[in-house]
Amino acid sequence: MSLILYQHPLASFCHKVLMALYENGTPFESRIIDLGNAESRAALVRLWPLAKFPVLRDEALDSTVPETSIIIEYLDRHYPGATQLLPTELSDALCVRLWDRFFDLYVQEPMQAIVADVRRAEKDKRPQSVAEAETLLRTAYGMIEKQLDGKIWITGNSLTMADCAAAPALFYAETLVPFGEEHDRLKAYYRRLVERPSFARVLQEAMPYFQMYPYSDKLPAQFRPEKPNA
Repeated sequence: MSLILYQHPLASFCHKVLMALYENGTPFESRIIDLGNAESRAALVRLWPLAKFPVLRDEALDSTVPETSIIIEYLDRHYPGATQLLPTELSDALCVRLWDRFFDLYVQEPMQAIVADVRRAEKDKRPQSVAEAETLLRTAYGMIEKQLDGKIWITGNSLTMADCAAAPALFYAETLVPFGEEHDRLKAYYRRLVERPSFARVLQEAMPYFQMYPYSDKLPAQFRPEKPNA
């Protein structure tokens, strides 16, 4: 198979690329990376010395493509499908890129900062940083709510790369800072994302790994890992 995705099924940034691949039914081979395993980690480092996933390897074109937005744009150009993930018209494409970056920087990053803190030893915890991340998420929610006025997806009536960024970011962020009563459009948008077949498939594949997520008890009921019998 020409395309190989180096990824982990629990990682939100991997979910972003997986949604794009599934949206267009793009054939690829998945290689799950365990960063705690020296051999597995080395396989990733050989491709991308920063050891960050996902990374896409295209054997047919002899290309190694890191970084989620670049991967999705690469797929859209070289392996296009029925869903055009980046519009051709420049102003529309810029809008998609803006909201793609918005979800990565202002939803994904504060979400990950909160999750990272819970893994720290008590003496190393950073309550001020967590509070700032929670405030940033609430601000982002308000901006998303406003942006969705009159829209089905974040930039209009067609699903794009920006929605692929939104889906995993909001899925995890909502477990940390739930949407408020004032976020009706955001809640409806979130439901559309979770119900989209491409992202629903991502979540189904991630289910065996959700037990590793520190806030798994806050996940939507259908995705919560079963608790072992006492």
